Amino acid sequence: SGSVFTYYAQKNKWQTIANHLVKAAVEDLSPREGASTESIEIREKALVILAEKKKEEEEAKLARGTNGIEKKKKGPKMTGRERKEKEWELMRPICVQLVNEIDDFGAGFRKPTIQDLLVVKMLKWPYYLTVATLWWSNYAVRRVRKVELNEEEKEVLTKNAVGEVTWIAVSDEERQKMLTLQLWVTDNLVEWREEQEMRLAGLSANRRKQIKKMKKRGSAEIPDDDLHMD
Repeated sequence: SGSVFTYYAQKNKWQTIANHLVKAAVEDLSPREGASTESIEIREKALVILAEKKKEEEEAKLARGTNGIEKKKKGPKMTGRERKEKEWELMRPICVQLVNEIDDFGAGFRKPTIQDLLVVKMLKWPYYLTVATLWWSNYAVRRVRKVELNEEEKEVLTKNAVGEVTWIAVSDEERQKMLTLQLWVTDNLVEWREEQEMRLAGLSANRRKQIKKMKKRGSAEIPDDDLHMD
């Protein structure tokens, strides 16, 4: 059904970003290669967890009475590439677990929830329809009277623009910033989404400004320099 399709389409959007973060964290990619602030933070956490696991393994050997001098089986010496792949193999499950703990990457790239299923939404429609009708009727009257938007109206309009899940997921500071950006205006919302996507791609503030300027000038050529993290 359309409900199931929407659910899995949303999951695929989230998974695309998740896969990229895992790859960047595991393979220690640079910003120029596609790393972002999030992927580097995940790698740092994963390295700490991996070090703790190795320490626990050594302590377990001591507890078994090997005194930490258990003879290692000799084998062919690993190449640099093989050692790197061995590290990736150990890091990958840790990075996957850390990324899976992130429900929302922002800009609509979030995990689907049961709320995305049509059958669940239908059960709530009568109540929400009544509340929404009353609210929008009052909103329309205020617009006819040319009354300025109040704080509640700004919040509702912003929440509708970015999506309820995204609104709930961000910090109070980020919500306040969203309100000042007037995201209920289509052009502002498009610009905000582009900004979020560039952040996820690991582009620096300087590079993001460059891209915005190039778009305003209507140029398709964007210089490939200054690609650094914030």
